[in-house]
Amino acid sequence: MKILQRYIIREHVGPLVFALAALTSLLLLNQVAKQFGNLVGKGLSWGVIGEFFLLSIPFIIAMTLPMAVLVSTLYAFSRLAAENEITALKASGIGLSRLIRPVLYGAAVISAIMMTFNDQILPRANHRLRTLQSDIGRKKPTFALKEQVINEVSPGRLFLRAGRIEESSDALREITIYDMTDPGRRRTIYADSGRMALASNLQDLEMTLFSGYSQEIPRANSTELQRLYYTVDLIRVRGVANGFERDTNDAYKSDREMSICEMQRAVGQSATEVSRARTELADVLANATHRVATGATLRNAPKSALARQPGLSIGTAYCRYVLPVFATKPALAAEPADAAPPALALAQGTPTPEGTQTPQAPRPPRGAAPVPGSGMAANPALLPRGLRRMPRGVDSARAAAATAAGLAAPSPVIAPAANFVTQPVETFASVIAQADVMRSRITDARESMSRYEVEIQKKFALSAACVVFVLLGAPIALRFPRGGVGLVIGVSLGVFALYYVGLIMGETLADKLILSPFVAMWLANVIFTLVGLYFLWLVRKTGATARGGDMSEMWDSMRSWLAQRARAVGIHLDRRHRAPST
Repeated sequence: MKILQRYIIREHVGPLVFALAALTSLLLLNQVAKQFGNLVGKGLSWGVIGEFFLLSIPFIIAMTLPMAVLVSTLYAFSRLAAENEITALKASGIGLSRLIRPVLYGAAVISAIMMTFNDQILPRANHRLRTLQSDIGRKKPTFALKEQVINEVSPGRLFLRAGRIEESSDALREITIYDMTDPGRRRTIYADSGRMALASNLQDLEMTLFSGYSQEIPRANSTELQRLYYTVDLIRVRGVANGFERDTNDAYKSDREMSICEMQRAVGQSATEVSRARTELADVLANATHRVATGATLRNAPKSALARQPGLSIGTAYCRYVLPVFATKPALAAEPADAAPPALALAQGTPTPEGTQTPQAPRPPRGAAPVPGSGMAANPALLPRGLRRMPRGVDSARAAAATAAGLAAPSPVIAPAANFVTQPVETFASVIAQADVMRSRITDARESMSRYEVEIQKKFALSAACVVFVLLGAPIALRFPRGGVGLVIGVSLGVFALYYVGLIMGETLADKLILSPFVAMWLANVIFTLVGLYFLWLVRKTGATARGGDMSEMWDSMRSWLAQRARAVGIHLDRRHRAPST
């Protein structure tokens, strides 16, 4: 069996390499066609241009490798079936599952390699590519002049027109310069000839003009025209060109420039922010409720929200149990990701740099008498319905606030009565504004957490797609062995379109908090896996033959299925139409 396994895997290696190279080259050529003009117009060296396109390859490979696996699976199995090799193997007692098993093992190895590639190489390449794009964006285009055209030498300030330009000597003829630097003092310079060159700093443009004059309208008297003749005039325009400089201090990383463990730490920080915002929302509601009930203010220090550790998920399991096997230090535990910033930590009662603890004021007593003249406290009917009755043994204000915020009711705490301060009742508009701010913080933190979780799940889902495409492509190729290249191209394009449209839609829904990131990214894999298993069951049930199974049979099967469905719908509608008359 080892010979047979090596033979089947060898049949897939050639189409896999060819498909990967072809698809990557096509997408890279598309990238070159879109960006080459802008890069060349910047006057960059060929090394910088080559680095730009080289850094674009990892992102392209992350998309084309699952495609190449599907193409190689369709091509290899359709060829084996068309040449009756599958029939001969089945006649020898070798089942279909034993033929697909080595390909599944190979796809699993490719998935593991792709997982490492997506986690370690791709984020670094994306970060360097973004940094390089920023550096290129700061580089001004190459300064070039055209004859008989008004050229913009300095944006919005200086324009030049030359009747003839000698590129070999940088000589100009019939020169007209429009100086718009000062809106109140427009100046026009004419010259019979001149010469231009970059200054020694390679940024400023120096123009030497011969035999000409300049004219302008003075500010004092707009009815006069001043004209100044010259034999030689020197004009220097600063900042026309600049050199290409690299930024080595760019430490910012977006979600696509982070590894899985870095994004997992960001998820933990967002979860902590959600917990902190909910705690502050509960405090705001508790204080507002107590003011409505008693007219007094709770004078207590804000509570600190505990840092929430991320629960067990694919990302946490990968960072805690898989990555430490290949790394010297666990990436997830490298730093306390969920620690609060220093300013927030000081405001929340955490230890100060000197080692002291910010004092937490005790809670007010439950049985404290209301302040006279508190308004709504004297008339319970004015209170909200949920605040008229409070469970005994619990601080009523905090219980209502905790219930409104979706938190557990706190335990009763007895504190001195000195924590009450008489203040005017806060308006409902102010309370609502504070609550809206807290809810906005919660929503922003949840969206940020969802965005990072989507990227984490996408890395795993794209890697697992290699195995999914083997399960989907093998039975299709065995069912239609004479499909040839048309089958490979048609099925591949259809599957790619559906799969990546599903990923984009899932990412959009997850970013809007409509679907969970796990469901959004793995739904396409689950659907294609079920379809592949169903096709595999059909192939094992009916068998495979090389006498039929071309593309025309596939289209005939689809037309027959659609016709049956149309007839079934027509019969159902006809029965519903006749039912009232009977």
